[in-house]
Amino acid sequence: MRSEFSPKDVLELAREHDVKFVDLRFMDFPGLMQHFTIPVTELSEDLFEDGLGFDGSSIRGWRSIHESDMLVVPDPKTATLDPFMEISTLILYCNILDPITKERYSKCPRCVSEKAENYLNSTGIADTAYFGPEAEFFIFDDVRYETTANSSFYCVDSNEGIWNSGREEYPNLGYKLRHKQGYFPVPPNDSMANLRNEMVQVMMDCGLTVECHHHEVATGGQAEIDLRFDSMTNIADQLMFYKYICKNVAHRHGKSVTFMPKPLFQDNGSGMHVHMSLWRDGKPLFAGDKYAGLSDEALWYMGGILKHANALVALTNPTMNSYKRLVPGYEAPVNLAYSMRNRSACLRIPMYSPSPKSKRIEFRAPDPSCNPYFAFPALLMAGIDGIQNKIDPGEALDKDLYDLPPEEKAKVPQVPGSLKDALDALEADHEFLLKGDVFTEDVIATWLEYKRINEVEATNLRPHPYEFHLYYDI
Repeated sequence: MRSEFSPKDVLELAREHDVKFVDLRFMDFPGLMQHFTIPVTELSEDLFEDGLGFDGSSIRGWRSIHESDMLVVPDPKTATLDPFMEISTLILYCNILDPITKERYSKCPRCVSEKAENYLNSTGIADTAYFGPEAEFFIFDDVRYETTANSSFYCVDSNEGIWNSGREEYPNLGYKLRHKQGYFPVPPNDSMANLRNEMVQVMMDCGLTVECHHHEVATGGQAEIDLRFDSMTNIADQLMFYKYICKNVAHRHGKSVTFMPKPLFQDNGSGMHVHMSLWRDGKPLFAGDKYAGLSDEALWYMGGILKHANALVALTNPTMNSYKRLVPGYEAPVNLAYSMRNRSACLRIPMYSPSPKSKRIEFRAPDPSCNPYFAFPALLMAGIDGIQNKIDPGEALDKDLYDLPPEEKAKVPQVPGSLKDALDALEADHEFLLKGDVFTEDVIATWLEYKRINEVEATNLRPHPYEFHLYYDI
């Protein structure tokens, strides 16, 4: 993904690599990448200006059938060769426009992200927002699930899962990772090292910058690969390509990757800590002489996130499963507090380097099920609101928040305990997202309706397998 790349450059890249097909990709409303493919003979410089028509009525959360025509307009700087297609294929990420007005479609997630960057620049606060996500995921060897009118089950399996320590494998060589002890022994305990190396190599071949990778805490193939930070929309693009690469490398080895936050009971879930900083004219704005070497702007930015955190998690932790991870007393940070070094706070100030350029804040609640084109702009808008209104984040909490006395712990607010509560919070508190027409009322209303009907209500209507354990003999 290139910061400066013109339509003419894309055509030259296609000729240079004898590209036969062009894959046009865009994000649907909940956060799953979509695509359709055209022959390279249909690729022209005009396509980057005029776009290509398609039916938007079948995309989740988008238009009804009587207004389905939409335009997909590729962004030339996202041009990347697909590392998995058998016939040479070029990938282009796209924005969605209204075919009549040629305006950005309000429900196109990537357009929301770009509008947020434009709004930041218009405020004069900063000209660049850098984001660095640390996405975790599981690699499984077998995945089965089903829900019918009279049954429901799921079963995931991993060859390194501790539950397979007694399985007859002819031979079973042991080296199964115990619960919460996957961080991070060397192979053969870490059976995924070569697979992660391959994922990282493909990422680097495709132009992504990777800082490190390792096994994560949980048994059963939990992993983390860290991308180097970049500007907000660029890193969202890269995160979606990162997911594509992880899933497809695993698939060609007969394995499956999931970014579902909590697929295993009694072990760590998958989070996505998000590092953030603001810059203006090439200079970092979060370095200063306040707490932990922060500036007033950084403290106010954190104040905005803490003020709006209950609403934010409806976008940064947007699934029913997300709240199986966000449980008080477990590994996920649910306490709405900030601290340097203390990982039990939702907001942390990393202290690895004294350099002003390294000064940043880390929001630790999000998980990788989120749509980054919504989650990252929401965090940015909350931070901007904090700076504009000089929101005081309060006193830092440098104690171990999990070991506080009950009366002191009760004073520390926590994130919502369910998706329903988070959606209610977003409905009550979203004015800060509407500034600059970044998010619009129809985006918020559609998000609330989609999540409530298709996820909250749909899940609540169905019997849970554990309810049979609890209640069948009543």
